[in-house]
Amino acid sequence: MTMTTYSISDLARELDVTPRAIRFYEEQGMLAPERRGQERIYSAKDKVTLKLILRGKRIGFSLAECKELIGLYDPSSGNRKQLETFMDKIAARRAQLEQQLLDIEQMQLELDTAEERCLAALAETTA
Repeated sequence: MTMTTYSISDLARELDVTPRAIRFYEEQGMLAPERRGQERIYSAKDKVTLKLILRGKRIGFSLAECKELIGLYDPSSGNRKQLETFMDKIAARRAQLEQQLLDIEQMQLELDTAEERCLAALAETTA
């Protein structure tokens, strides 16, 4: 039985990231490819890890949060701790986004008020 492996260019092309980004995640200790001389050989596990990193980044998690979640991977426990931590982080991110939405709405109201005052002042200067 042969194990599927990937070169850095294969992985980059398949997941639509740059080889530089993959090397960065490796430098951060999040990926650990085998080495054959200068060549990096990535496993299926590395591919899954990279997918998790990219998904985490898309939903606004920091690299530290992604690394924490990946570190909690434990199939012997059904990944319960990982899933619970993930749910906590999702709830925190959702709350943060809701607060940002409120902040944006407040800022829009303030811009509307400033615009109305400017228009009124302009109308007075031309009258």
